[in-house]
Amino acid sequence: MTTSLGDHLSFDDSVRALLDGKNFASVATLGPDGSPQNSVVWIKREGDTVLFSSTDRRQKVRNLRHDPRISVSVYDLANPYTSVEIRGTAEILPDPDKRLPHDLSHKYLGIDPPAEKEDEARVIIRVVPRKIVGFSA
Repeated sequence: MTTSLGDHLSFDDSVRALLDGKNFASVATLGPDGSPQNSVVWIKREGDTVLFSSTDRRQKVRNLRHDPRISVSVYDLANPYTSVEIRGTAEILPDPDKRLPHDLSHKYLGIDPPAEKEDEARVIIRVVPRKIVGFSA
């Protein structure tokens, strides 16, 4: 299922297909007090990492600034018995042109996203995998 690339892992073809599909992801982060927080997001695969977009003020972004550990679970909407969990660390990157929400809206809906306020700061969360657990029945 995985191949080691130095300090992170690479995705095999079945994981790539799952991440490249129009499947939603559940993202779990840890709050400052250690409590879990979960969000459903749109995702994009970039090489052997997973990207998602968020506004800078969201709880998940605040959590990741405090503790970059993250878990991303994705299941196949066409066959929910096929899934993958990707555990890793998150990198928070600026997205001043709001390019990722545009790409994600086109992937999932086929249209441009609705306009946002100009002062709404967007970030890209890049998940670097450390452990990949797949399931298929």
